[in-house]
Amino acid sequence: MGFFSKILDKLGFDAGAGKVDAMLNTPVPPPMTTSASGAGPAAGAPGTAAQPAATVDVTALLEQKAAANSQKLNWRTSIVDLLKLLDIDSSLQARKELATELGCPADKMADSAQMNMWLHKAVMQKVAANGGKVPAELLD
Repeated sequence: MGFFSKILDKLGFDAGAGKVDAMLNTPVPPPMTTSASGAGPAAGAPGTAAQPAATVDVTALLEQKAAANSQKLNWRTSIVDLLKLLDIDSSLQARKELATELGCPADKMADSAQMNMWLHKAVMQKVAANGGKVPAELLD
């Protein structure tokens, strides 16, 4: 089981062994554009591919976990806090393993702060691309 599959499992995704590879290879769509009414995606807009049948409200789930946690964890900006909140190993070695799995550029891997910022964004984007309900500000 890969590191990313642990995250998906903790978030409640049905991520059987065969599905994780597909999820990792799912391209991250560009930010959605809205229609003139602002009610939803514009017809034919890039990145409006059909979402998987089951959607996971990642924000609600993480907020609920954060409220029940005795530590004040800033999961919205910190990959370390996000992993701690999900009760997953957040050590540098574990984060490097996850970064390698998600395809982090070598120049960012050499600087842990840059790697952490890239990693948080990449995790949120991959989760959103596979049916996770994630606020737009966490995807930029």
